[in-house]
Amino acid sequence: MNVRRRLVTGTAVAAATALGLGLLSACSSESNAADDNSGKLDVVASFYPLQFIAERIGGDHVSVSTLTEPGQEPHDLEISAKQTAQLQESDVALYLKHLQPSVDDAVAQSEIKTKIDAATLTSLEKHGNEVGGHAAEHDDHEGEEGSGEDPHIWLDPVKYAEVAEGVGKAFEKADPDNAADYTKNTAALVKQLDALGKQFEDGLKNTRTKVFITTHAAFGYLAERYGLTEEAINGLDPESEPSANRVKDLEKMAKADGVSTVFYETLVSDKTAKTIAADANLKTDVLDPIEGITKKSRGDDYFQVMESNLKALQSALGAK
Repeated sequence: MNVRRRLVTGTAVAAATALGLGLLSACSSESNAADDNSGKLDVVASFYPLQFIAERIGGDHVSVSTLTEPGQEPHDLEISAKQTAQLQESDVALYLKHLQPSVDDAVAQSEIKTKIDAATLTSLEKHGNEVGGHAAEHDDHEGEEGSGEDPHIWLDPVKYAEVAEGVGKAFEKADPDNAADYTKNTAALVKQLDALGKQFEDGLKNTRTKVFITTHAAFGYLAERYGLTEEAINGLDPESEPSANRVKDLEKMAKADGVSTVFYETLVSDKTAKTIAADANLKTDVLDPIEGITKKSRGDDYFQVMESNLKALQSALGAK
């Protein structure tokens, strides 16, 4: 995100908060009655990966909504007055600090009893355009509020499992009457994530090359976990434009390291990826950062899309 976007976000949140609080008096009795009748823990997740965890762990005991609509780029979310009111009325806010500044501001200004920042449930690292292998930190993109930390923890099954465990414990504390079910559901999800991690480990163990090119530097944790090197056309911001020197370096690197494919994602334009691929005589394919599930997604949920990502990597890297 750039400075301009952060300033706009802060202004929008302030206005949304004021409007949202005003809306509460008009609709609180109706909404609260619905919540009381449901008897469920009302969870607002900031975007799909956290929504998925909340639904899997909460099961029938939670009502989960998300602030980021399918097909919307999470980095670009500007929270609305209606969403601010929705947050104010919820029991739990589940978000990932520094990924969506407007959500950070709205959560900070709310009086929600249970606020779960997924970034505190695992360790975050600073990643550059090149991650894994012999990577060095040379990215000039700074994270939101200068954090410089890569937020894409859900693309590493091990880190995602750590987040799941933390969310499970927070749900147990927020709703102790159903703690046993949250514990059971968390264990089942972690077991499935462990199995997914083993699939990636085995599937990427023996490959012709270990280097892959992506448009968006979203797969740094995955690359480090499984001994690969991600070379990103852009930095952590999916909308940033690469320099001419960066493009030339990527084309040289692709030839030297035997790279066959340039990966792009579904929620951002594929123009840059296809241009570089055409110039370097490479193929293109989708590697999905799973920031939302749409009709273009290769799968109906997190696990299906991750398995599709594994197949795409195996093909591009020449897995044996």
